[in-house]
Amino acid sequence: MSNYLVIVESPAKAKTISKYLGRGYSVKASLGHLRDLPKSQLGVDIENNFAPKYITIRGKGDLLKELKDAAKKSKKVFLATDPDREGEAISWHLAQALEVDIKTPCRVTFNEITKTAIQKAFKQPRMIDEPLVNAQQTRRILDRIVGYKLSPLLWAKVRKGLSAGRVQSVAVSIIVDRDREIDSFQSVEYWSLTVVLKPETGKSFEAKLTGVDLPNEVTVDEVLARLKGQPFVVKQVKKAQREKKPAPPFITSTLQQESSRKLGFTAKRTMRIAQALYEGVELGKEGSIGLITYMRTDSTRLSPDAMASAKQYVIDNFGKEYYEGRQFAGKSGSQDAHEAIRPSYVERHPNQIKDRMSKEQHRLYKLIYDRFLASQMANAVLDTVGVEICASQHVFRANGSRLVFPGFMSLYIEGQDDEDKDATTELPDLIVGQELSLSRLTPKQHFTEPPPRFTEASLVKLLEEQRIGRPSTYAPIIDTIQERGYVIKDQKRFGSTELGQVVVDILKEYFPEIVDVKFTATMEDELDEIESGKVTPEQILQEFYEPFAVKLERAFEGVEKVDLPDEETDEMCEHCGRNMVIKNGRFGKFLACPGFPDCRNTKPLLKETGAVCPLCSGKVVERRSKKGRLFYGCANYPACGFVVWNKPSDHKCEKCSSFTTEKKAKNGESTYACANPKCESSQEEKL
Repeated sequence: MSNYLVIVESPAKAKTISKYLGRGYSVKASLGHLRDLPKSQLGVDIENNFAPKYITIRGKGDLLKELKDAAKKSKKVFLATDPDREGEAISWHLAQALEVDIKTPCRVTFNEITKTAIQKAFKQPRMIDEPLVNAQQTRRILDRIVGYKLSPLLWAKVRKGLSAGRVQSVAVSIIVDRDREIDSFQSVEYWSLTVVLKPETGKSFEAKLTGVDLPNEVTVDEVLARLKGQPFVVKQVKKAQREKKPAPPFITSTLQQESSRKLGFTAKRTMRIAQALYEGVELGKEGSIGLITYMRTDSTRLSPDAMASAKQYVIDNFGKEYYEGRQFAGKSGSQDAHEAIRPSYVERHPNQIKDRMSKEQHRLYKLIYDRFLASQMANAVLDTVGVEICASQHVFRANGSRLVFPGFMSLYIEGQDDEDKDATTELPDLIVGQELSLSRLTPKQHFTEPPPRFTEASLVKLLEEQRIGRPSTYAPIIDTIQERGYVIKDQKRFGSTELGQVVVDILKEYFPEIVDVKFTATMEDELDEIESGKVTPEQILQEFYEPFAVKLERAFEGVEKVDLPDEETDEMCEHCGRNMVIKNGRFGKFLACPGFPDCRNTKPLLKETGAVCPLCSGKVVERRSKKGRLFYGCANYPACGFVVWNKPSDHKCEKCSSFTTEKKAKNGESTYACANPKCESSQEEKL
C-alpha cells in the first residue's frame, strides 16, 4: 500500500516523475479526461443555469474503477495534471469522481519535469482553482451549444453530417475571406529599373531607380532615353552601425510557426512531439527524462535559474562578449501563467543525446534549445551603408551591410530572417563625387500580386494576433477545419472549399458574431474574467444564449435549402456502373457510389501524379502512411508494392528513362533521384 496516490494524464509522464518521488508514492495515469459531456445529446440543461451533464467516457469505466480502488487505499491523493485550464478541469473531474475534497491542498503543478521542480511542487500543494475550472467549463459549454444547435441547421439546409464550431468557424471565415480577396484582386502593371555599376577598384553592385513611378514600358523608355550617355555619380554615402536583437524564447504560437518554417512540421505534429519531450524521453540508464518545460504557454518569461544556466553555458562555449542576459516583455492579453518553452537542462545538449531520440524529437528539441540560448546572447552588430547615385535627374539607391559581430546569429537566426539579403550584401567603398562605370541597365516588367494564401505558420500567427482561441487550441482548430472538409491544404497553403464558403455565408448572414474576429476575442476576455472571478459563468452564458436562440429560430425559417452536388468523377462503380462521386468523411475524401443505399460501394480517392510505375507501368498516386505522412505508390497496390517518399518530377533518368523524384533543400534548390529501384542511380529513401 502506497501512502500517496499521484494521478497525471499520461503513462510517459507518470514514468518520468515517479522516480523523483520515492517509494511512498504510486503514480498512475488517467489517459486524459475520464468524464465529458455525452456525445449523443446536448448535455447542457439550459433551463437550469446551463448545468452540464457529465458522464464517464465510454471505455474508461475500468480505468476509473482502478483509480477509485487506489484512492481508497491511499492516505492522500495528489492531482498532478498539466498546469493549464484543461489540466485544472481534468483534476476537478478526477476529484469529483474519486471523492477528493477540492477544498484541501490536493493539486500539484509544475512547469518542468525535473527532480528539483517535482519535489518543490509536492511540498507546496494547493486547492483546485475553481475559477480556472469554471472558465474551462464555460468554454466547453459554449462550444457545445454552438456545435449542437448549429449542426442540425446545416444538416437541414446544406448537407447531412456537417458541424459548426465557435472558434473553428472564425478560422474558416478568415480563409474564405482571403480566397475571395485573391479572386477579386485586379493585377496592376508596373516596372522597375536596375543598374549594375562598377567603381575603378572594387566589385560591381546593383542599384535601383527610386522616386519615379514606372507604370508602363513607355515611361521606362523615356527614362532610358534621358539616361543614355549620362555619367553615374555618387551623390551621398550614409554609414551607420545597427544592432540586431535575438528573438524571444518560444511560446506555443511561435514554436508552431518556426517549426512549420524550418522543419516543415504541422502544428499538430509539433505539439505531439513537444508533449513527448515535456513528459519524458528514455535516455538509457538515466531512464525517462523530461527535456523541455511546459509547451502550452503565452509567456516569454524565464526563471532566474534558467537565465543563470544559460549565462554559464554561453560564457563557457562562446565567450563573455557573447553573453547579454535579458527578459522579454510579454504581449498584452498574455496570461503569463508559465515560463517560456525552454530546455529543462542546458547541460543536455541536443547532439549529446541525439542517439536516444527519434529524428523528429531531436530536430524540435534542437530548435527549442538553440532559440533559448540565442535569446540570452549579445546582439549582432552590422555596419550598414546606404548610397545614392545620380544620373541625369534620376536617383538610384543601393543598400548593404556587413556583419561585424555575429552575437546570437552565430547560433540561431529566426526563420523569417533567413532570406534577409541585407545581412550578406556588401557594397564596395565609395566616396561622394565618384563616377561609376555602367555595366548593365535592366528594365523589368512586374504585376502586383494578390495576398498569399495562408500557410500553417501565417494562420497561427494571425490567430494569435487576433486573439482567436488560446495556445492549446491552434493545432486542433487547424486539424478540425480540414477534417470537416471546409478547407484543403495544397502545396502547404490553405484554400477554402465550396462547402466552406456556403457554410460561412450562412453564418455571416444569420450569426455574424460567430464568425466575427472581434467578438471571438472579446469572448476570450470574458473567459479570462471568469477565471479572475469578476463575472460568473451563468452571466456569460445567458448573455450569449438569449440572442443566439432568437437568431437560430430565424435561420431555420429563413435559410433556403442549398443544393451542393457531390463532385462527379470518371471512376466507374464496378458494382452498378454509375460514375462515382467524391465524399468527405472522417478521414478525408473518398469515392462513393451515388446509388446509395442500393449500392454501398466505396473506395479510396487516389490523386494521380502523372508518373508511371517503373515496375508494372501502372499509375503512380498519392498515398498516406498510418502516421499520416504523404508518400507515392503504384495504384495497382497490393499487386504492385512500388513506393517512394519524394514527389515525382517531370525529369527523366538519363540511364533508365524512368521518372525521377524531387527533393528541395532549405535554400530552395532541387535535387533529383531516379525512382526505379532497379536502376543504379536510384537514391530514394526506403519506405
